[in-house]
Amino acid sequence: MGNVLGKAIAVDFLIQWGMFLLAAYMKTEKFFDATGSATFVILMLQSLLHARRFFPRQVIQSGMVATWATRLGLFLLTRVLRDGRDSRFNRVRNNPRTFFLYWTVQGVWVWLTALPTLILNSKTEDREIGTRDYIGWTMWLVGMLIEAVADYQKYTFRSNPANRDKWIDCGLWSIVRHPNYLGEILLWTGLFISASSTFRAADYLSSLSPIFVALLLTKISGIPILERQNLKRWRSDQGFMDYMQRTSRLLPYVY
Repeated sequence: MGNVLGKAIAVDFLIQWGMFLLAAYMKTEKFFDATGSATFVILMLQSLLHARRFFPRQVIQSGMVATWATRLGLFLLTRVLRDGRDSRFNRVRNNPRTFFLYWTVQGVWVWLTALPTLILNSKTEDREIGTRDYIGWTMWLVGMLIEAVADYQKYTFRSNPANRDKWIDCGLWSIVRHPNYLGEILLWTGLFISASSTFRAADYLSSLSPIFVALLLTKISGIPILERQNLKRWRSDQGFMDYMQRTSRLLPYVY
């Protein structure tokens, strides 16, 4: 197992740091998210091919990770090409040290998030697909659908000139303020659950994957940043403040 994980982390950071050099030279962040997504796909292929013999559970799980990464990567690339830039990088694209930190953090995110599936793909013995697999894969499907629909609704909303300088409060966004993040947390939790059907002892430390995703989105870079930006922009608009009051942040009627 160690060989698979070690090669994965080496390839992961080789990609991130190599692309950082190109991005820093060009002073652009346009392929940042696409690089992260592509790295997930590469690590799935690498971990499967390393074993030279793989089982249906591993193929299904790796396919789910690759499907998620491909959809999200293409969506984010399309968005940044449309907008011309990503506002997250306004203060860092011309600061090589901080820009390098962003690429390094992305490397940590990729490896840690993919960890349960990488461990699964390192297994050389198969186990019959069971209830835990179906529960996990169902959670992945639900989360994937929520995230994809939320992204599509927001993209369509913002593409309409009539909605310029407005916040989205329709579709899934009328139920919770960050449905795309809810989908993200659900799908990675599901992938951990399904992978855990083959785990032993220390393998369960890969529960850090969904925990890390949840903390990252709810406490560090996701919701906190977006909500600060939104409040700065629309704090004086009573309609927006009413939306904030009546709409749950992530889980309907709970949080």
